[in-house]
Amino acid sequence: MASYKDIQAYVRKHYNFQPKTCWIAQVKEMSGLQVRRAWNRRSDQREEPCPPDKVDPIVQALRHFRMID
Repeated sequence: MASYKDIQAYVRKHYNFQPKTCWIAQVKEMSGLQVRRAWNRRSDQREEPCPPDKVDPIVQALRHFRMID
């Protein structure tokens, strides 16, 4: 399984932006992958949800690393 750093590097290389780890976690959750709660998360609601235009590049990275189909 790819790390968050691997996913960030892939997205940076192919889509010219670096996703925040909270965005990656949200997309993983949306894709049905299990994520742990961040130690610094204050509430159940995300403070910085992933922008809709950034979801697809992160999904493509997850597909590249064969984390989802």
